[in-house]
Amino acid sequence: MSDSQVYRIFVVNPGSTSTKVEFFENKKSILEGNVFHDSTVLRTFPTINDQLDYRMEYVMKWLNENNIDLTGVDAIVGRGGACCTLPSGTYEVDDRLIQDIREAKGGVYHSSMLGIQMAKKLHDIYGGRLLMVDPIVVDELQDVARITGVKGIYRTSATHALNLKATARTHAESMGKRYQDLNMIVCHIDGGITVTAHQKGRMIDTNDGSGGDGPFTPTRMGSMAITDVSKFLFNRPIEEVRNLCSVTGGLSSWFGTSNTDTIHELVEKGDPKAAIVWQAMIYQVTKAIGSMACVLHGNVDAIVLTGGLMRFQDVYDYINDACSWIAPVASYPGELEHEAMRAGALRVLRGEEEAKRYTGVPVFAGFEFE
Repeated sequence: MSDSQVYRIFVVNPGSTSTKVEFFENKKSILEGNVFHDSTVLRTFPTINDQLDYRMEYVMKWLNENNIDLTGVDAIVGRGGACCTLPSGTYEVDDRLIQDIREAKGGVYHSSMLGIQMAKKLHDIYGGRLLMVDPIVVDELQDVARITGVKGIYRTSATHALNLKATARTHAESMGKRYQDLNMIVCHIDGGITVTAHQKGRMIDTNDGSGGDGPFTPTRMGSMAITDVSKFLFNRPIEEVRNLCSVTGGLSSWFGTSNTDTIHELVEKGDPKAAIVWQAMIYQVTKAIGSMACVLHGNVDAIVLTGGLMRFQDVYDYINDACSWIAPVASYPGELEHEAMRAGALRVLRGEEEAKRYTGVPVFAGFEFE
């Protein structure tokens, strides 16, 4: 196929209170939008899956208001949710994949489970290839990283894989090299924080941010001593425990809000509590970066920072000061999720790679010696 051929690609990326969409022609963004949903309305739905039709109404309205006609679209790409764990790549969406994500087979209950469901609704109207790129359950862990101190319980890979890998590829290109030829520590720093070791194109270790492992974040409690956790949470409802792992922990626990602009304003004004808690969060990120440097045996080509909190210069400055002795530190504020979804679809459409098929079999299901 000719590189001059124009491919039209539409991506759908649902978040907790919004659905982001973007329309591309090859690498060029034609129009992007962020469709907000009232959180009080979203809470009226018993499950995230039940939000599907409500969110679709708003996306269709956005398409109509912006005169976007998807007739003849080449690919519709939905953000991938928690199906069974799988290798990195671009996947052809089929009924089994949709059903496993609806059931959160990968163990993470998250709004991303609506991504390919919304894409399927659009595909039923407009056609085109129906694709998913690097869902949150991409698993490339080395086996030694899976072991815990309790037999039968294993560490899992639930990360911001889409943005982590896209940013890693972007930084590799800026170095004039290929992602698969480098060793990098890549960190997504936002409402959730994941710190990952990438060895020659494989994400071989990570903290389980969605499970409360690693640095605390604006909404997550992070790692704590089991004795402290059990003492604090003894006889408390299980829902309170879950919320501390994903909603009410971290900065939200300290300040009653996870609004980082509000909290950072206090830091800038010299509020002593805000200053030390904010510093502690970034301090824990640097500790995690140091551990991933050991995972890579000190052979690190770059430390790459991405995510919403990188809009604050002091976050970069603190990490650079603490970690630049390991490797050069680069910052990419925000996210490259849509670019990653577009790029994965474009590689398939151009015949540069073949779309993978979802098997429904987890990457890891235990060791033979068990």
